[in-house]
Amino acid sequence: MSTDNLIICNPANGETIAELKKDNLETVHAKLQKLKEGQAVWKQIPLKERIAIIQEYHQLLERDIEQLSITLTEEVGKPLQQSRNEINGSRSRITWMIENAHLSLSEEIMSQSENMTEIIRHEPLGVICNISAWNYPYLVGTNVFIPALLAGNVVFYKPSEYATLTGLHIERLLKEAGVPDNVFQVTIGNGEVGGLLLELPLDGYFFTGSYATGKKIYEAVAPKMVPCQCELGGKDPLYVTEDITDIKSVAEGTADGAFYNNGQSCCAVERIYVHEKVYEEYLFAFINEVESWKLGNPKEEGVYIGAISRASQLPFLENQVKDAISKGAFLVTGGERVNGEGNYFKPAVLANVDHRMLVMKEESFGPIIGIMKVSNDAEAIALMNDTAYGLTASVYSSNQKRAEAILENVNSGTGYWNCCDRVSAALPWSGRKHSGFGSSLSHAGIRAFTKPKAYHLRNK
Repeated sequence: MSTDNLIICNPANGETIAELKKDNLETVHAKLQKLKEGQAVWKQIPLKERIAIIQEYHQLLERDIEQLSITLTEEVGKPLQQSRNEINGSRSRITWMIENAHLSLSEEIMSQSENMTEIIRHEPLGVICNISAWNYPYLVGTNVFIPALLAGNVVFYKPSEYATLTGLHIERLLKEAGVPDNVFQVTIGNGEVGGLLLELPLDGYFFTGSYATGKKIYEAVAPKMVPCQCELGGKDPLYVTEDITDIKSVAEGTADGAFYNNGQSCCAVERIYVHEKVYEEYLFAFINEVESWKLGNPKEEGVYIGAISRASQLPFLENQVKDAISKGAFLVTGGERVNGEGNYFKPAVLANVDHRMLVMKEESFGPIIGIMKVSNDAEAIALMNDTAYGLTASVYSSNQKRAEAILENVNSGTGYWNCCDRVSAALPWSGRKHSGFGSSLSHAGIRAFTKPKAYHLRNK
């Protein structure tokens, strides 16, 4: 097996799907030269025409959704319906972006007098690097390369080695939609190839992935003094207060927030705190919901829990379970591999947990959750803030004022009341602490791909 090739395997059965030639220093530089040539032309194309091209890409995603969904499921192991949901979610974000591009990118007249006009214009960064993730390749990719292209940038796109075929589909459809070849280039390979991109003289770096990798990228490109935005992990807390009336529906919804896509999401619920007055009722309903799900071949209809995308995550999850039990937790359901082919892990629910346990401290990124009893809001807030991460936080309560007061005291980029694991294209997606920095989505996420220029125009 050549080390020059990238082997892509199906996590549901271990079969090889494809073998692709990796990029190297020579091919990476050749692609960069193409992009440099394309930048000069692409930035001059009127925004209206760039929007029309992205609109066509939006339509092509719908046309090919079944083919795209099958490829995504085969690469990352998520159930087929969840793959369809992801692509449709990407299309919804694109709709918002193209509807708001003019507002975000048009010049702004800040003041105007008889002899002086002050204007802000938004220029593209240039050649940007998008190092993307495998868990939601359409969604996290859309957050970067769509606004980047709309703003007049060219894109050096590196899909995760676990979602490369999906990345190639994205390239195919963008170019069919009208994006020139020298405006969007894909590089193929693992972390070594990603390292080559960090050495290039690019105009901005946008990464989605783990804190550890994001830190390395940030340190590597810092001397270049160019924008570097990192969307990293989370240890997202959720608090259920005692004034909730429909415990069953809350348990069902929050279980979905924890285990959708096998919990392989930066904003998946990672730890749950429940007021002691409703703890037992909530835990019982939560377990019933989890045990009702079908686990198996992600191509089968009705499957909710598919395969874990990376085999290396299985021993990591097992260790979190083992650590929690050794420190006094109760494993109330799941928590073990499924015998046979494929990377399958039964969703684990741990009760009687505390913050001595890894499951409540380190990012799990898998189908495992700890549920902890608390006595009041102050205790919940302290525990929710007891983390190195700061991505999202959720509060379930019948009292909005109470929920907002709690969320105001939690250091996170997003706060949810009576919902969780949710992203809106209209709102900024940003992290704090080890969850990263910068904003994607919203007007802030479009302007992240521009550099403002101030114009002082004296007409006398």
